Amino acid sequence: MTFFMQMLVSGIVVGSIYALVALGFVLIYKASDALNLANGEFVLIGSYICLTLVTALKLPFLVALAVTLGVCGVLGLLVERVVLRPLLNAPTISVIMATIGLGNLLAGLVHMVWGHQTRVYPNLFPNTPVTFGEVLITPVYLWSFIIVMALLLAFTIFFKFSKMGVAMRAVADDLQAAASMGINVKRVFAITWAIACIVAAVGGVLLGNINGVNATMSVIGLTVLPVVILGGLDSIPGAIVGGFIIGILQSMAGGYIDPLVGGGLKEVFPFIIVILILMIKPYGLFGKGGMERV
Repeated sequence: MTFFMQMLVSGIVVGSIYALVALGFVLIYKASDALNLANGEFVLIGSYICLTLVTALKLPFLVALAVTLGVCGVLGLLVERVVLRPLLNAPTISVIMATIGLGNLLAGLVHMVWGHQTRVYPNLFPNTPVTFGEVLITPVYLWSFIIVMALLLAFTIFFKFSKMGVAMRAVADDLQAAASMGINVKRVFAITWAIACIVAAVGGVLLGNINGVNATMSVIGLTVLPVVILGGLDSIPGAIVGGFIIGILQSMAGGYIDPLVGGGLKEVFPFIIVILILMIKPYGLFGKGGMERV
């Protein structure tokens, strides 16, 4: 039972980070009907920037995190303005291909600047584990979970009550109607990409503190894809629920099944789950039905 609880806690923490990164994925899809396949590179860049600020410039972690979020917000705005805005009326497949090219470009930039070796954050959290019964939770896991839940709550309030949040929901629901009501659609798109880049960066910083930082971290972009498909590509609550489900199932598969098969199943298990779920609910758990050719 203790091992099960350890795997459950690990899955919940990692799943919460998946949910945060998936939030940005869903926002972009709702706004533009396009999949952002450069999401993993946003995660990677955010983690490397924060690590550099902490280790090379010796900034306090919270200051480095704030600067990282500002830089990544600007990066999101630049990506939308330079890469995506010229494709505003282009076919969806053109936008998807543009994000693939953008991902490759950003990955190459990361390799040139930071190289391929794994780097680790300095010890930013207390060393003493927190004990709940027989379950030990390391502070980095606990604080990562607290930070993610606080951000998810903040974004929920933002989307529900703020003027920009309402505008983003209106554009996601009906772009033409929103434009006819005087909403600046281009501005909404820009803010959407900035938020997507920021939440990806937070996810990267937290994962970097847990596992270290290297180029393979960008794989989270593929791992989050099953999350959003499971929850529903156009559903923000689905992204959150799907993140927790995938995180927990992936952790359980790594703890119980990997030792039986020699390892490797943990990475592909989310895709297996998604295939099974989509056979029953083709639009995900919370997605809206519809038909579209891409």
